[in-house]
Amino acid sequence: MYSAFAAKPFSGDTLSVEDENDLTYLGLIAEMDPPREESKQAVAECRSAGIKPVMITGDHIVTASAIAKEIGILEKPEEAVEGAALDAYTDEQLVDFVADKSVYARVTPEHKIRIVRAWQKRGNIVAMTGDGVNDVLALKEADCSVAMASGSDVAAQISDLVLMNSDFSSMPLCGGG
Repeated sequence: MYSAFAAKPFSGDTLSVEDENDLTYLGLIAEMDPPREESKQAVAECRSAGIKPVMITGDHIVTASAIAKEIGILEKPEEAVEGAALDAYTDEQLVDFVADKSVYARVTPEHKIRIVRAWQKRGNIVAMTGDGVNDVLALKEADCSVAMASGSDVAAQISDLVLMNSDFSSMPLCGGG
């Protein structure tokens, strides 16, 4: 994530929209929320157990791809797609489209449901992890839903399993448990 900083002298008591004009650029800060250390090992253990890990996120495709590559989910750039691209496909077409995708970025809750259903129609058992209200419908649709305890109450209530430590690697076959 990037944050830009700007300033200008101000002596009033209240701010207005006009006060946001004629600012002097001060700088840019890049922030990074690195993946947990145990993520890479958890993904490797899932793969060795025959589980295909897939990332579905609201993050920008560049951010999602970098993280997915770092932890072993993304092998080739063409395996990553933005949610908007899914809109061009019918549900039937999506079944074939998802076959070689492992990262879905900038997705909506509706995209998440369609992705889960497409993988199911391919004959896969789908486990979905999530922590937010935006994950609830896809969690409900998945064959096995796993919520993070640190997330929303509604995600925890709808899920089959709640990870009390909010650590993906503590799931059986995915790093421990």
